[in-house]
Amino acid sequence: MNLFKTTLFAVAISTVLAGCGSGAAIVATPIQNIDSNPLKITPLTEEQLKHWPAMDLVTDTVPGMSVDKAYSEIIKKRKGETVIVGVIDSGVDIDHEDLKNVIWTNPGEIAGNGIDDDNNGFIDDVHGWNFLGDITGENMEYVRIIRKFKPKFDGKSEASISAADRKDFAMYQKAKAEYEKELAEVTGNKSRYEQILSQLQPTHEAMAKKLGKEDYTQEDLAAIKNPSPQEQQQIAMLNQMLNFADSVPEVLEELNKGLEYFDGRLENNFNMTKDFRGVLGDDPEDITDNIYGDNNVAGPDPTRENVKHGTHVAGIIAAQRNNGIGMDGVANNVKIMAVRAVPDGDEYDKDIALAIRYAVDNGAKVLNTSFGKYYSPHADWVYDAIKYAAEKDVLIVNAAGNDGLDLDTVNIYPNDQFDNGSEMADSFLTVGALNFKYGSEMVANFSNYGKTNVDVFAPGVKIWATTPLNTYQFLQGTSMASPEVAGVAAMIRSYYPNLSAAQVKQILMDSGLSTNTQVVLGGDPSNTDSFANISKSGKMVNMYNALIMADKMANL
Repeated sequence: MNLFKTTLFAVAISTVLAGCGSGAAIVATPIQNIDSNPLKITPLTEEQLKHWPAMDLVTDTVPGMSVDKAYSEIIKKRKGETVIVGVIDSGVDIDHEDLKNVIWTNPGEIAGNGIDDDNNGFIDDVHGWNFLGDITGENMEYVRIIRKFKPKFDGKSEASISAADRKDFAMYQKAKAEYEKELAEVTGNKSRYEQILSQLQPTHEAMAKKLGKEDYTQEDLAAIKNPSPQEQQQIAMLNQMLNFADSVPEVLEELNKGLEYFDGRLENNFNMTKDFRGVLGDDPEDITDNIYGDNNVAGPDPTRENVKHGTHVAGIIAAQRNNGIGMDGVANNVKIMAVRAVPDGDEYDKDIALAIRYAVDNGAKVLNTSFGKYYSPHADWVYDAIKYAAEKDVLIVNAAGNDGLDLDTVNIYPNDQFDNGSEMADSFLTVGALNFKYGSEMVANFSNYGKTNVDVFAPGVKIWATTPLNTYQFLQGTSMASPEVAGVAAMIRSYYPNLSAAQVKQILMDSGLSTNTQVVLGGDPSNTDSFANISKSGKMVNMYNALIMADKMANL
């Protein structure tokens, strides 16, 4: 990596930190200019990668959130209040070794008695609620739109459509075009993966037999003497594959995972005939039909791939700190409320709206929403829920999405400002993803961005966290960046409970680090802009600075 001489700006404040329940005051100065600070030019080790979001840019030269610095210099032995964080996601493995002690328990509910003890409408909702029941796979929203309007519009010309139906017809046409494009892309990718596998598998088996081992290297291949013409072809292919991974078995594993993913999309996401929703027995077009699902917040099978997502998100926020196992979440003093509403496919607007309201009504002060889609037939239901959360002083931290798009040019749901209009709530924060490579590659190549519709950036590449059945994995996405910020938000709400959700959002935006470095957007080297110009704040979240600013704001 090249050395980028840049200036990072934090809000120009210095204050005595006197947190909730604190002892002696601590003088803390925010992180500011690092003009002459050398940046890391050597690769991170695997142990460093597992911890990089907690690192400090000045000390460690990677764009982490200064979590370690905040704990060692600011929090120390200070005491905060317990904060409930609602994780609206695919489900959470609440029995995970690193999560079981930080899972929210409903104080008004008696487990297993089959009675709605707290009279909130949900029976035995001990750790949250599952609005999906046994559903795992689902359609994309555009498939549901096609299925809904096909009987009415199929074969009709635009000229034959009445003025009252024009809006629905336009949405139907757009959905059909999107479906055909995506289906062709997935089908083509599956075919390509199958073709590569059909050639690579026997080639690998032959070479492994010749060399007497599965994990041969490019050096091993180069050392083969007098290869036959067939072996020369095999070596060329295997060398190409080894450019993508450390071993050919790893490449084969990834190819097989890719095939599984494409098969899942074809079976679930694009399925025009299967009724996924019917098992719930609700009417998805009726928001008042609001009691359905069950209390199994991990879903029907905690080993499924989609449950991994919610478990990973929960671990980033609050995996038990300093217990000697696994990893440390960003926040202490947190209880995770699991609300399952995101299937393997596009979520229903109704489920999301009700999930937000459930979490708010049951005491969550921060919500994490690591999901999104580009069609939302009942967006008004979700908007009303977002406004409801704002009225109840709840902060929603939302993932920006992973398509490398400028969100100022396209709407993604959920959001709090349609077509770049005014914000519907002042307590909805959208987060883009950072890479650990500080400099021009600092923005994750998949991350959406936008001067108006993305608020901040946070670590989202190669994030190590909890996965089902007491395992841990690296995952990446704005889905991982969002809970990093939700963890910081929970810390502010824990140590400064008198600050409002709107104030916490402003602190997260104003206290971050900024740079005018030109960054690559969407993984396209021809598409660059100043980092300071690709989000509303122009900043990356920093927990150390955020707590300093929170202290100043709380003590005005």
